[in-house]
Amino acid sequence: MDMRQLNYFVTIAREGQITRAARALHMEQPPLSRQLRQMEEELGVVLFDRTGRSLRLTAAGKLLLERAERLMRDFSDTLLEVREQGEGIRGVLSVGAVVSCISLLPDPIRKFHRQYPDVTFKVHEGDHFSLGQEMDAGEVELIVTRLPFEFDSEPSAYEIAPLPSDPFAAILPSGWGPQRRGPISLAELAEHPFLTLKTERTTAMHEKLLQQFRLAGCEPHILCECSSVAVILALVSEGIGATVLPRSVLASFQMSGIELRELGGDSFHSEVGIVWRKDRYLSKSAERFISTLLSGQEEIPWQE
Repeated sequence: MDMRQLNYFVTIAREGQITRAARALHMEQPPLSRQLRQMEEELGVVLFDRTGRSLRLTAAGKLLLERAERLMRDFSDTLLEVREQGEGIRGVLSVGAVVSCISLLPDPIRKFHRQYPDVTFKVHEGDHFSLGQEMDAGEVELIVTRLPFEFDSEPSAYEIAPLPSDPFAAILPSGWGPQRRGPISLAELAEHPFLTLKTERTTAMHEKLLQQFRLAGCEPHILCECSSVAVILALVSEGIGATVLPRSVLASFQMSGIELRELGGDSFHSEVGIVWRKDRYLSKSAERFISTLLSGQEEIPWQE
């Protein structure tokens, strides 16, 4: 069995059908079916239960999938590491970022490109779960994200480099609420409809806000729980309610009809960092880009 056959097996396991796997591999179905039979004959085990409409992994198949994915990652990392010995800083660098941290990327990318013009960026936007899956699959090397990083892998599997924390601020419809300028308290916000960011998979920011309201002796009147920042800001701009988000969000979303107000009382912050896997080879370009991000902290958009 070689790496080519392992790739066939992994693709079949992911797609759940020979037909879909053949399409993904750009090959005909009969040759792929023959390759699968040859693998099973060579190993002396059945890798898939074929009784249903889709293929299901047997116990042996699950074990092989786990080891095959690891072998393919190691093989890919080895090829990259060897190539970099001769090529230097070049190629494609895949970076992930949660949407509220996108504003952190333009300046470092611009600076990095001036120094390493042969590197092409691929920027992936998503939530913690989707980006975590992509990083585990080797599709992104590092992620710029809110902390804690809410993905279901073992936390010890990740290296985290902290960036400056991002202060929370109130975001209101223009001309809405108390007419005076200056900071607004959480108690004042609790008297009006409130919009919060919450999904089934990422709840840390929502829970932190609730805790801060309770510390201020009040509860927010939650009108909407939204799964995206864009939806929240669109509703705020239409006068539906107010929200509290990290200040940097407005650097990523330029919208009319909203205004930012500082929060009165004790300030609280969203922690931000760069995350990558400890057990994966980190390309030279990824290492240099992490250094660029860390060295440019004074230029981070939400810094005073």
